Amino acid sequence: MKAAVFHAPGKITCDTMDDPIIQNENDIILRVTSTAICGSDLHMYSGGMPQLKPMVMGHEFMGIVEEVGKNITHLRSGDRVVVPFPIACGGCYFCQHDLPGACENSNPEHYGPEGGILTEKGGGMFGYTDLYGGYNGGQAQYVRVPYANFGPRKVPENLTDEQVLFLTDIFPTGYTGVMWGELKGGETVAIFGAGPVGSMAAKSAILHNAKKVIVIDTLPYRLEQIKKLTGCDIIQWENADQTVQQIRDLTDGRGADLCIDAVGFEPERSFLDKAKALINFEKGSIKVLEACLSGVRRGGIVSVLGVYPVHYDNFKLGQIFDKGITLKAGQSPVHAIIDKLLKYIENGQVKLDDIITHRLSLDEVAKGYEIFHKKEDGCVKVVLDPWK
Repeated sequence: MKAAVFHAPGKITCDTMDDPIIQNENDIILRVTSTAICGSDLHMYSGGMPQLKPMVMGHEFMGIVEEVGKNITHLRSGDRVVVPFPIACGGCYFCQHDLPGACENSNPEHYGPEGGILTEKGGGMFGYTDLYGGYNGGQAQYVRVPYANFGPRKVPENLTDEQVLFLTDIFPTGYTGVMWGELKGGETVAIFGAGPVGSMAAKSAILHNAKKVIVIDTLPYRLEQIKKLTGCDIIQWENADQTVQQIRDLTDGRGADLCIDAVGFEPERSFLDKAKALINFEKGSIKVLEACLSGVRRGGIVSVLGVYPVHYDNFKLGQIFDKGITLKAGQSPVHAIIDKLLKYIENGQVKLDDIITHRLSLDEVAKGYEIFHKKEDGCVKVVLDPWK
């Protein structure tokens, strides 16, 4: 089969490799019909998430069931399914409490309660380093899906791949950031990052009847696209102080009810920012999170969807305490909300595929990663066809 294989930071190529096989009676083999490049994939591509061995990339994929293990009860060959990005067993304490990203069984070599930097991580994920289970991902023609009685969801035949593909990750992730905000309707939501997850967070805020949605980004083309798609207010980031002041100006001086960090540890940074991180033995920066803490109102909520893989000095705990901020962070509990989100799509309440800017063959995966990483050619979201 053809597959997008990570070899080293900056080097992902379309290679030929053996097809996957059933390894456990709870597995299925999926013939991938659509897959996408995620912002989280860029953390491996940039070297921000360490990976020493080759690995098939990708945790946003869907397709047709090709083969099923003996214990699979609700799927059969020919079923069309979409697959959540966390790999979860369905039976452990955390899976039973709607926290599939903390599955106790899907990452046996690196799992633990501590949440360390290089050990004691959460549950497994497709195509996302050995730290998260070492599973090959779905940017390929075929993929093995473990615990398939719990994860994959059948999708209606009247919906196209592109209409439902983002149920894998970015729609549930954006939705989770808003869900954590406990909106009752009429609130102001400020979203940092106009990429795929930020776009889905904006759409989700509208589903929750937010009165005002503000999206912040450094790139005009991304801001223009999200404003066109959602009608939101936009702020072009120049610096943190100016951005926070603009948010306050739009909210009678108070700040937003909910701020969402949809950027994470790899924002655009100056030379001085990079030098500071090097001196403090940090990866990336928490500048976006700090802006969220300043931009949210007293008693407000900050949702952290962007990845932060290490510890950071000078974290503003005093500000969190003084303002009475609730901080929520982590992976989306996709399995717990995916069926609800599918109903939004079926009922025509939300459109997801309008953020796609590039459709490429799997053979063009190196180009896809390059333009997505460098934000070239107006790139917001890349979808790959494994069979084109």
